[in-house]
Amino acid sequence: MSIDLKKEIEHILGENQLKIEEPLSCHTTFKMGGKADYFAVPQSLEEIVELIKFCNQRQVPFYILGNGSNVLVGDKGFRGVIIQIGKGMDKVEFGETTGEQTKVLAGAGVSLAKMAKMIASKGLTGFEFASGIPGTLGGAITMNAGAYGGEIKDCILWAKIIDKQGQIHIIEKEDLDLGYRKSVIQKEGYIVVEAEFIFSMGVKEEIEKKMTDLNRQRVEKQPLNYPSAGSTFKRPEGFFAGKLIMDAGLAGYRVGDIMVSTKHCGFVVNVGAGTAKDARQLIEDVSRIVYEKFQVKLEPEVRYLGEF
Repeated sequence: MSIDLKKEIEHILGENQLKIEEPLSCHTTFKMGGKADYFAVPQSLEEIVELIKFCNQRQVPFYILGNGSNVLVGDKGFRGVIIQIGKGMDKVEFGETTGEQTKVLAGAGVSLAKMAKMIASKGLTGFEFASGIPGTLGGAITMNAGAYGGEIKDCILWAKIIDKQGQIHIIEKEDLDLGYRKSVIQKEGYIVVEAEFIFSMGVKEEIEKKMTDLNRQRVEKQPLNYPSAGSTFKRPEGFFAGKLIMDAGLAGYRVGDIMVSTKHCGFVVNVGAGTAKDARQLIEDVSRIVYEKFQVKLEPEVRYLGEF
């Protein structure tokens, strides 16, 4: 850890926006992983751009983190700068209404649950699917997050991104290449900072009832009582990952305190003092066994970060 590097990052950011040797287990939904050398929390687009340019110039590795809901951090942590986009980048603004449709501008740091509630409160429909997804908007756009028949691509108009050189661009919907858990943002390593959406007017009571029903289903079907990174595997074409894992006899399969959920086999959960090493081993074991039994390859949806 360089004192000079610390001072330079602090010069870019405001007061109390940089932590040293920060445990990433406090910033991921899996509740495990080592420490980050630097944990930066920029409060504006300008700070993010300047910090990225600085990291590039100094050749300091960095990673953009939202709610940490789709990440497995290695036990040895991350050598470099974690840039968390959250508070300060979580605005939701309602724009012009044309006919029965209203545009909504949102920052990458807003939680999907908060955004869904705000949209519903205006009687707008089309974002109910996102109300139970445990992440922030930036990551959701990057992965084209979806649930219960809805996806980000159904309602987005454009995204404002920062490229690897720290330049800002606006990418229209047709150029985002949004597909199942993929986008041009993910492919090119862009960073989402803002996006505009469009929603139609609906009946507020019906919208809120649908959100309540979807969240009830989530509670009933998903192991929310244990830390996890959400759905562990991508859905293989023509199959469901959870069913393949269950049919392979892997419900309850454990490596240390990491376990395949018995409630929903598509989830890998931390039932105690789980380690990233054990989690990665279990994920590899499940992939191998499912392939041996069914010749179907399971690809992790969870991202590996840092040193294992």
